[in-house]
Amino acid sequence: MERREEELILALLPQYPELRTAYEEHTRLGLQVDKLSAKSHLSADEEIEKKDLQKRKLAEKDKIMRFLSEYRGGHATG
Repeated sequence: MERREEELILALLPQYPELRTAYEEHTRLGLQVDKLSAKSHLSADEEIEKKDLQKRKLAEKDKIMRFLSEYRGGHATG
């Protein structure tokens, strides 16, 4: 995510529980991916787990980006 998007998300978190949930899950999954990525060697099971975590993290990012798109659409100035 770009810095501007991240700043907007952080500003909106207190007002929108569904955004907060998706953001927290995205962050949590990212930490798990990072933990596995830090290992010098992954077992086959760990590789599968890492790929699953990455897919789930991407799904949460998609939710966040969809929310931002809808938010911007409803709050457009003009």
